Amino acid sequence: MGHGHSHDHGHSHGHSHAPADFGRAFLIGVILNSAFVVVEAAYGWISGSMALIADAGHNLSDVLSLLFAWGASIAAKRPPSDRFTYGYKSSTILAALANAGLLLVAIGAILFETLHRMAEPPAVQGETMVIVAGIGIVINTATALLFLRGRHDDINIRGAFLHMAADALVSLGVVVAGIAIIATGSRWIDPLVSLAIVAVIAWGTWGLLKDSVAMSLLGVPRGICERSVRAYLSSLPGVNAVHDLHIWPMSTTETALTAHLVMPAGHPGDDFLREVAHELADHHRIGHATIQVELQRGECGAGC
Repeated sequence: MGHGHSHDHGHSHGHSHAPADFGRAFLIGVILNSAFVVVEAAYGWISGSMALIADAGHNLSDVLSLLFAWGASIAAKRPPSDRFTYGYKSSTILAALANAGLLLVAIGAILFETLHRMAEPPAVQGETMVIVAGIGIVINTATALLFLRGRHDDINIRGAFLHMAADALVSLGVVVAGIAIIATGSRWIDPLVSLAIVAVIAWGTWGLLKDSVAMSLLGVPRGICERSVRAYLSSLPGVNAVHDLHIWPMSTTETALTAHLVMPAGHPGDDFLREVAHELADHHRIGHATIQVELQRGECGAGC
């Protein structure tokens, strides 16, 4: 396109925040929680506890979530191709969105069954609830600790950590409910605890859903301030204006940026571009920066 002004393109990439390898953590988490889902659902059915069945349903959704996140983390490491020039990094965002959807389905199913049982609460074996949920506390806490170190850097790892931590708290609630049933014999306690479990799941799901939808819409990732990035670029020596600044997630751990810098004195050289890329990576968590230097701002508008 002829715009009457020159363009110098600088493509400079700083270090990326690649996801850590959590393959072993995913494997252990899937095995432990799959086994526990079977045990908890079986004893929930035998004991008549909707709280145990609800917790088993939540744990099942967490197993599926771990599988989705694990698969996405593997796909994200595949090299780029002619068609997918970024590789499959965005699969981690799709996994986070799918996990949020799975949790919504689990909430609906558990809520439906709980409300049905509230009309006529069945007798519940409190002792079974306490023992099985107690095992759940141990398993869920151990699994959550596997993802502890990566929870701040990756929404998928954060989702896995929060799910497991919430499960441990939910299991603790079931233990308390079982003790209360043993002490009072009240049948209402079990469905009420089920409703509390649904509330806990919904609270955690909202944050995951909000973040994953924002990433799917290429919103500026959490922890990155567009105004701060714009202010930094505008403050660079020789820069008169910054336009067409775009910041978007390539994956749940990597962020890309493109920007046009108006520099009337001309291109400052590759060292300048390398310094900008390192600054964006080190202080703004943006590992893939593409900078276009212009002598003057064109008249072609935002789509230039």
